[in-house]
Amino acid sequence: MIPPNGLLRIGTRTTPVALAQARHVQDLVVKTASDIVTQIVGVDVPIDRRDGGFASSGGKDGFLREIDRRLLEGRVDIAVHSMKDVPGDVPLPEGTTFGAYLPREDVRDAVVFRSGSPWRSLADVPQGTTVGASSVRRAAQLLRLRPDLRVEQIQGDVAARLDRLDEQDHYAALVLARSGLERLGAGDRIREVLSHDVMCPPVGAGVTGLQCRVDDTTVVDLLYQIDDAVTRTHVTAERMLLHNLRGHGGSPIAAHCHTTPDGRLALRGMVFTRDGRHVVEASGRDDPDRPARLGTTVATELLRKGARALIDAAPRLGGLPRPWPGPARDRALRHRVGWR
Repeated sequence: MIPPNGLLRIGTRTTPVALAQARHVQDLVVKTASDIVTQIVGVDVPIDRRDGGFASSGGKDGFLREIDRRLLEGRVDIAVHSMKDVPGDVPLPEGTTFGAYLPREDVRDAVVFRSGSPWRSLADVPQGTTVGASSVRRAAQLLRLRPDLRVEQIQGDVAARLDRLDEQDHYAALVLARSGLERLGAGDRIREVLSHDVMCPPVGAGVTGLQCRVDDTTVVDLLYQIDDAVTRTHVTAERMLLHNLRGHGGSPIAAHCHTTPDGRLALRGMVFTRDGRHVVEASGRDDPDRPARLGTTVATELLRKGARALIDAAPRLGGLPRPWPGPARDRALRHRVGWR
């Protein structure tokens, strides 16, 4: 329960984007219940201070474990999550739930160039140019679009990545989430916004989820008032797909659900090899009150087409494409997923 003094403690990571996200949640809570005093509680994990990022030592998992512990111990009342960072193969701790999903922000990725660059889009970039990306999903789709580019891993929070782009000569451009850039106040850096067809987003892209204790009925009731029902429906379909695929932090999985003009749910899912050379894709539609069934249906189709082999071949903690291991491995993977 909220303490007698009305204090609501909001737990968050301490990166600039995460803190901006938490302040947005704080504003919503105050507008909904003006008598509640809020406090942002930063949960500092060592990985947020290192360039190696999540791919090197599981930083997302580290934050999730720490914030779960604080929730269960009653040291915070709400945990703020970017839903794209919440894995699909690890259940929430018993006694916790996502009490609210905030309205979805722009899910598209954007291209940012080094300050002073003459280029305005990826189409302008010469062959062999080094582009930075922080996920296997982004790297695979970049290489599908431009196999002539050199796509390399870049980690750290968004602000740190932008600093490295400008201060070093190594990267000519970065691909980042548009919503994160806007929240950081760096929207003016965007030179190109990539369409869904070019860059299918990750599960939960653009969605802030608010986790709380199930038995904390005051907080549950409060979060119900700011929950966005449409976003919850879309996220449910996407996360059911992820759950059925047993997707983890390094999985090259993309998915996006939306409501069609006739009121139906539409879900598209994709799974890639790390180098983008192979992809399995599936899509489906269903009634708006059946998002879990839709997610299961599309995941089943992806698995039928060979997604399991691609997911199992991906590094567990992320990491971007290395050179394809050679003809023997290529033939073996083709056999496993039924390609000809």
